[in-house]
Amino acid sequence: MLTREDDVDAHALRRQGWTISAIARHLGHDRKTIRAYLTGGRVAGQRASTIEDPLEPFVGYLKQRLLDDPHVWATVLFDEVVDLGFDRSYPTFTRALRTHRLRPHCEPCSSSRGRDHAVIEHPPGEEVQWDWLELPDAPEHWGVGTTAHLLVGALPASGRWRAVLAESEDQPHLIEALHAVSARLGGLPKRWRFDRMATVCHPGSGRLTASFAAVAKHYAVHVDICPSRHGNRKGSVEKSNHSAAQRWWRTLPDELSVAQAQASLDAFCVRVGDSRVRKRDGQPTTVGALAEAEPLAPLPPAFPATVTAERIVSAQALVAFRGNRYSVPPGLAGATVVVSHRLGEQTLDIATSSGQGSGTVLARHRREPDGAGVLVRDSVHVTALQSAVLAAFDTDKPCARKVRRPVSAAALAEAEQLRHGRSDGPRPQEREVVVDLARYAQAARDRQEIAR
Repeated sequence: MLTREDDVDAHALRRQGWTISAIARHLGHDRKTIRAYLTGGRVAGQRASTIEDPLEPFVGYLKQRLLDDPHVWATVLFDEVVDLGFDRSYPTFTRALRTHRLRPHCEPCSSSRGRDHAVIEHPPGEEVQWDWLELPDAPEHWGVGTTAHLLVGALPASGRWRAVLAESEDQPHLIEALHAVSARLGGLPKRWRFDRMATVCHPGSGRLTASFAAVAKHYAVHVDICPSRHGNRKGSVEKSNHSAAQRWWRTLPDELSVAQAQASLDAFCVRVGDSRVRKRDGQPTTVGALAEAEPLAPLPPAFPATVTAERIVSAQALVAFRGNRYSVPPGLAGATVVVSHRLGEQTLDIATSSGQGSGTVLARHRREPDGAGVLVRDSVHVTALQSAVLAAFDTDKPCARKVRRPVSAAALAEAEQLRHGRSDGPRPQEREVVVDLARYAQAARDRQEIAR
């Protein structure tokens, strides 16, 4: 290693025209060492590490991943390289990631500025924070459009969070998702905290709507509304949103169904979310252990809201709903129907849409578990469909396509009119052109008068 003084001398002698060999002999160092300092490969005062870089075999993979997705989290990349054979800790991985400078520069992100954050005490079992997370680029076969909706609930005392995919963000779907997430969290806290959702409160005043007040009374919880533009007040669920979007949604395979994606999310919350390490009173613990100790109230039966969704009837007189298919009477292929289900009940109704009548119920079935892949057919619908299909069969002799059929007299008459003009008048190009010479004479006399 060269000292800073030797490094300065080497650069000065090089500018004076000395060769690298002459500089090496003069300073008493190897030529390769002198060349490395002169070319910038080494820095004076910094000893080159003799420890093998553990990330070197994975640099090519990480470069490609960050080229494809510059904002992917380091935790996601760490999970991936561990599966590929990386055997060091996460701090070692992030330190090597910074040393290699693999993440591309992003000017919009670099120019952002943070805000001050106040530490708010959250006693165990006191509060659950709620928020909708809109996930872009939803798989097309989900049938929810380009955006998937995820309701996230977080216990700020322990850090446990759970989430449920929903078809929309209207109030019935919100109530259904609230019940499902609460069941996954293990019960009810004393308070629910929301931002100014229009399905919960009036956004301008922050006062509860009458319909959601009934929901809060059903579950016996207090409802707190965050002040406008104060997202830090529910920072726990905001960070949970971040984790769900970056560590789960970003790498979710396209081929999964909604039910499979929900199962993947539940497993991710248990495997990754609950295993995070925390310290309480100087003792190491995990998010899962802290959450199990939170005093949560038992969950009552679901609030009886009615969830509705529009569906298209298939050619087999079936309607798909949450991973199962239910039959309807024949003759409705391609029609839009409304599937409705009252929370807490075991049946669902399929009715005509408002544009096709007054919402007549076409079928009522026992609802199967979501994602079960069950085909539910009513025996009456099966018989009617078979009768309709058999009645549509045609047993007559097929049309003769090779017989001789000369041009008919009517067709010949039409052709004759095309050749010689129709009887209702001459064609435009065959009309007689009439020239009035008196007009030309008058125009000539007018020009002569003007010339005089």
